[in-house]
Amino acid sequence: MKVIICGAGQVGWQIARHLSGELNDVTVVDNNPDLVRRATETLDVQGIAGFASYPDVLEKAGARDADMIIAATYSDEVNMVTCQVAHSVFGIQRKIARLRSKSYLNAIYSDLYRREHLPIDVVISPEREVAAAAMRRLSAPSAFDTETFMDGQAQLVGLSVDEASPVINTPLRQLTDLFSTLRAIVVGIRREGTLFAPEPGDQIFAGDECYVFCHVDDVSRTMEVFGKTHKKQDRVVIVGGGNVGLEVARALEEHKTRIHAKVIERDRGNAERAAEALERTIVLHGDGMDAGLLAEAGIARADAMLAVTDDDRTNMLAAVRAKAEGCRLAIALINDPTLVALMPPLGIDAYINPRATTVSSILRHIRHGRVRQVYSIGDAEAEVIEAEVLSTSPMAGQRLRDIDFPEGVLVGAVRKGDKVLRPTGELRIEEGDVIAIFAMADDVPEVERLMQVSIDFF
Repeated sequence: MKVIICGAGQVGWQIARHLSGELNDVTVVDNNPDLVRRATETLDVQGIAGFASYPDVLEKAGARDADMIIAATYSDEVNMVTCQVAHSVFGIQRKIARLRSKSYLNAIYSDLYRREHLPIDVVISPEREVAAAAMRRLSAPSAFDTETFMDGQAQLVGLSVDEASPVINTPLRQLTDLFSTLRAIVVGIRREGTLFAPEPGDQIFAGDECYVFCHVDDVSRTMEVFGKTHKKQDRVVIVGGGNVGLEVARALEEHKTRIHAKVIERDRGNAERAAEALERTIVLHGDGMDAGLLAEAGIARADAMLAVTDDDRTNMLAAVRAKAEGCRLAIALINDPTLVALMPPLGIDAYINPRATTVSSILRHIRHGRVRQVYSIGDAEAEVIEAEVLSTSPMAGQRLRDIDFPEGVLVGAVRKGDKVLRPTGELRIEEGDVIAIFAMADDVPEVERLMQVSIDFF
């Protein structure tokens, strides 16, 4: 399939990395020649330097015979015009745009508006994606990472293993035997910076970060097994009242249980806009790293603090200050993946990677066939893919133990009808089953082959 990716920044580069690795014909367009050069030198893609919204630039990129265009530049206007040109001039069938502006989103999220006036098939809002990720973090405060699958019936949780954890030095096979009724399986382990898919004989050590796929009803029990506690988050402080902070505050106001939230915003204009937009949330104007202002916000009594400004270092320092003042849970928004390794030494409990959430969201909309969900882990090191098994799949009719999965692949769960089951060797996979698979990045193409999901992107 031929895909044009407009924007060679972090998100565009990652999408190009995924799609080119799956042997698609990918062309990257960006007005920054250095970013185009980086993409062409590190990935198996073609590159065009120029403005993505210019028809002659898209012509050079091969828009005449392109199947899909993904507009992920830093400009909403360029992304929208690019989709319009792709539709009107070149007739490209599938158009995806990343948009940030609240004003655009309020109008364009209307299907009628988009269908009649602006030919964008899928709108991706980074702010909404990050807000959703923040809410997931708050729902599982002891996890450093979390994502829902199978229509909310299953969840992937990332759990750090410390010296007090009951599972230390326990082989995974023994863990399964000890908790035979627990619908949970460790699908990935990060050890000393390296992520891998574990084997049944592998043990869990202090310092490991485990990715556990479990039934939503067993999340609390799974955390208890790992020595984690599950606390309600009633009082939340948000540092950063820009687009992301405002989306998070709105989500907290709409939450089914009453959550008392306070927002700290340094920019007066943003603070005033947040105060006008929010009904029950208190907005404080000032520096989120100021100890006096944090005390005024009640940081010592807060159940959680979310640092979601547009500066990684500010977020990290604000999270460290919050922990020092007595906050139970500190979550930082981190764009630069190289800073993630600093989180544990600094005592920061969890982080949100906007790039990973946006990439995952885009991948969900462009994957082949019956793929229902895709979640990118870490710096695109692995994916969890949820898909419906087709009749043409090599897995259909086979027991799990007889399927030739690559070494870097583990099945997290299987849904038959409305029941989510823990995978066992004797479990037979049938057409129509929904299966969730953890796969290292190099093994994703083989997983797609096994699922027979490389038939069509849309």
